[in-house]
Amino acid sequence: MAAEEGSQSLEASESMPELVFVTGMSGAGRTEAMHVFEDLGYFCVDNLPASLITSMVDLDRTDADEPRKKLALVCDARNGKFFGSLIDVLDELDAAGIDFKMVYLDADDTKLVSRYKSSRRRHPLCQEGTTIAQGIQRERSLLVNVRERANVVIDTTDMLPQKLRATLRSAFSEGNERQGLSVTVYSFGFKHGAPLDADLVMDVRFLPNPYYDPDLRSLTGLDAPVRDFVMLRDETIEFKKRWHALLDVVMPGYVSEGKQQLAIGVGCTGGQHRSVALAESTGDYLKSKGYRVSVAHRDLGKAERARSEQEKLDGESPDIHIP
Repeated sequence: MAAEEGSQSLEASESMPELVFVTGMSGAGRTEAMHVFEDLGYFCVDNLPASLITSMVDLDRTDADEPRKKLALVCDARNGKFFGSLIDVLDELDAAGIDFKMVYLDADDTKLVSRYKSSRRRHPLCQEGTTIAQGIQRERSLLVNVRERANVVIDTTDMLPQKLRATLRSAFSEGNERQGLSVTVYSFGFKHGAPLDADLVMDVRFLPNPYYDPDLRSLTGLDAPVRDFVMLRDETIEFKKRWHALLDVVMPGYVSEGKQQLAIGVGCTGGQHRSVALAESTGDYLKSKGYRVSVAHRDLGKAERARSEQEKLDGESPDIHIP
């Protein structure tokens, strides 16, 4: 009766979330897999009892005019007696026409024993007086039917974490692997402090400074006159060739290593002219190569406030004292 009521509450529609189940052997990489799904924008729930799955899916519906939400749910043998109802819940979702995928992570027994010994953690199915190997065998017997329902089976026996991450991103990311790397390019001024969070820093203070041109001093690298002053110089043209060549080498390396977030800082003296123009140019180049890029200007607001204060001072009439 409860199952029938649950079926009535679930209706297949475009508002249903994208649903992925992550299951498999303890020690085979479920935690690493959840990190990948989090980075891909999934709402993740670990160790969810099977009896709560339909409620979770029902709760996370979206309005028709909102983007579909994505759910990644870990449901495995740690649930104990609740885990036995997982197959029934999957059948219920199928009957309601709700699409889902199941990722099953596995590894051979010797590798699993080795991982548990090195981590010094207790296997979740090891009861008092039983060994890790016995716990693993008990878990395998519980997961037989679940493994048969899996859409994606990954053997992590000889797989490094970055390989697992790449495999999951390839299967579930909406774009290519480059789209899985979130890149932020930002300008900054060294006089306001060096960046603390940049993975890659480029100092462009060697380029001629528009600040010393009175017509350009109050403008920024977002303005065409400053952008042309910086970008059309022979020094900048030659620099861009070498800078782009460096990016062409390091960016694929970051992707292959499974890096999810990358910050590139481009710095000049005040963060107003050269670094702003070069950060915009760098962002455009990386976008043209298929990367997911956002561009920001850390210290541009400081420069604009300083300019506004100076203009205010310049506009004030001097005090006249008559003796």
